[in-house]
Amino acid sequence: MLDQAPDASAILPEAYDGPILEIENLSISFFTRAREIPAVMDFSCTVMPGEAMGLVGESGCGKSTVALGVMQDLGVNGRVVGGTIKYKGRDLNSLSARELRAIRGREIAMIYQEPMASLNPAMRIGEQLMEVPMIHEGISRDEARKRALEVITDVRLPDPERMLRSYPHQLSGGQQQRIVIAMALMSKPSLLILDEPTTALDVTVEAAVVDLVKDLGRKYGTSMLFISHNLGLVLETCDRICVMYSGEAVETGAIADVFDDMRHPYTQALFRSIPLPGADKTTRPLVAIPGNFPLPHERPKGCNFGPRCEYFQSGRCDATDILMADLPQGDRHQTRCLRHDEIDWANPPQAAETAERTEAGDVVLKVENLRKYYEVAANSMFGGGETRVVKANETLSFEARESETLAIVGESGCGKSTLAKVLMGLETATEGSVLLDNRRIEQIAIENRDTRTISSIQMVFQNPFDTLNPSMTVGRQIIRALEIFGIGDSDEDRRNRMLDLLDLVKLPRAFADRMPRQLSGGQKQRVGIARAFAGGARIVVADEPVSALDVSVQAAVTDLLMEIQRREKTTLLFISHDLSIVRYLSDRVMVMYLGHVVEIGTTDQVFSPPYHPYTEALLSAVPIADTSVQKQHIVLEGDIPSAMNPPSGCPFQTRCRWKSDVPGNLCETEVPPTRTLAEGHQIKCHLADDILAQMQPVITTADD
Repeated sequence: MLDQAPDASAILPEAYDGPILEIENLSISFFTRAREIPAVMDFSCTVMPGEAMGLVGESGCGKSTVALGVMQDLGVNGRVVGGTIKYKGRDLNSLSARELRAIRGREIAMIYQEPMASLNPAMRIGEQLMEVPMIHEGISRDEARKRALEVITDVRLPDPERMLRSYPHQLSGGQQQRIVIAMALMSKPSLLILDEPTTALDVTVEAAVVDLVKDLGRKYGTSMLFISHNLGLVLETCDRICVMYSGEAVETGAIADVFDDMRHPYTQALFRSIPLPGADKTTRPLVAIPGNFPLPHERPKGCNFGPRCEYFQSGRCDATDILMADLPQGDRHQTRCLRHDEIDWANPPQAAETAERTEAGDVVLKVENLRKYYEVAANSMFGGGETRVVKANETLSFEARESETLAIVGESGCGKSTLAKVLMGLETATEGSVLLDNRRIEQIAIENRDTRTISSIQMVFQNPFDTLNPSMTVGRQIIRALEIFGIGDSDEDRRNRMLDLLDLVKLPRAFADRMPRQLSGGQKQRVGIARAFAGGARIVVADEPVSALDVSVQAAVTDLLMEIQRREKTTLLFISHDLSIVRYLSDRVMVMYLGHVVEIGTTDQVFSPPYHPYTEALLSAVPIADTSVQKQHIVLEGDIPSAMNPPSGCPFQTRCRWKSDVPGNLCETEVPPTRTLAEGHQIKCHLADDILAQMQPVITTADD
């Protein structure tokens, strides 16, 4: 028998027409043995009925702490030390544990970043969904099951009956996140808090989930607090935005007001560090925010952003605490800047120095008809059963030249990382050839490669936190790489080379004696880059090297990679799902789907029609933080098929919106040939030339 929650109607007013959520001067601290750590200070925010508020800022700025404060779930160390959080007029800080239980889940629901944090792996999906209204509303099992079927249909999951019978591990990441959204909506809450709900999802799945959240918000009239570091996502999902920095709200207002008429230097700096349309790595490079994010117990006096602000005035900006100020323009537009009416916002500080575009040199890497298959037992956990084949890479062919950046894009499971493993020697090829400076390496595992080959192909990994040895100093880790590569005649030579590499990645030489735990994420990634370039790498495979970093740090690390590449004439293979950063830094783009190269060409060719239908969908899914940008609305139905059981014919035919334009059942029976549309531009598609010629641009701006 389930323990039923108290009735929320006894706690909240029957009729209420004020703000759903009203946070005033909120301060939250965490208490340790050493000190009180203020996480949120003087934070105010109002969410009206049916309104979606976006909460943005760098990691550690306090976004999630605000959300946990609303849920009254700050743990044993966290405490609200000032201000109020009112839900429908009731101060949540004053409610008892029993009263809070009536509100959580029934009135306020939260969706977390990692869906499996909310799902019980030992319970079927149906049981988990049915629990919610049975506990909060006391309805019968039959009624709860009907509602579960209805909500599963609302979140656009196929075969609702099968979904109810499934366990969480039997669903994809996108399906798991939809189930979590369905669970949150089961009791029709008035306020939905979403904490980075799409970070772990592919860009196409992210687009579908965002589309879903918007539709459900309209259908149920739910107010939303949407926490994200992605300004483009906030633009597409929210009515209003609140920008946070180091525990404080620094600017808030309607989306259009903040995006087009920003009035805080941090907001301006954020936008200058993300690759919007028009940014170019040579003529219009990104501008990284100088300095580092302050630790909570080391915040400066006065303006928290002061040490990193280009408009800072000593004696004014650091004299006293700065309060939010109302702005005359816009809807409830506020800023925490003393100089907001003195700054010429139309003429921001000049971008970093421009650079000359480098010309691609000779072919360094040549891949021809590469296949990588894995054999797995049908029952691989217990052995036995029929052996099946996973076709991770299928007839890949491409070239990469000296000083060139070739971006490799596609959803999870498309074969990007498998290709990287083959290049690195972590896997050997099933068929085909990989030539490094005309030497075949596809069958040479890394343990059998000579020092020259290993040092020639290096990798920068996605997560800088997992790639450094926590028990070795930064300097020792770089010196170790130099020893392996056989560089330097003595310990002194290697130490000098290590210090030069720290200079190269713009880290202070004093960092040589620091441990990894003393470095930020961006600093750790710089150490990883220094180590990759230690042996004079000819090719660097960068596997999502900035996806784990804040947007402001992304700009610094990206431009660092570009600068080193220009100096060292390195070939960069940049694996990413973020097409905005790809457009900014790549010379050529290779689009992969289910092991196949479906399109390859220069960046301009791939980002302009005609497209492969999959490329078109990828471009449509990219969230862009620019109100002047208009996009075609293309949402892919379904998940990427399994490489163990790929569809017949064209690998993309199960999700292609252009399939009906191909006569007969050609798409279902034959793998398309690779066709050349223009010099250097190839696609793998059955669409006729006249239909391709009718394709319209997916992304347009007001200037187009």
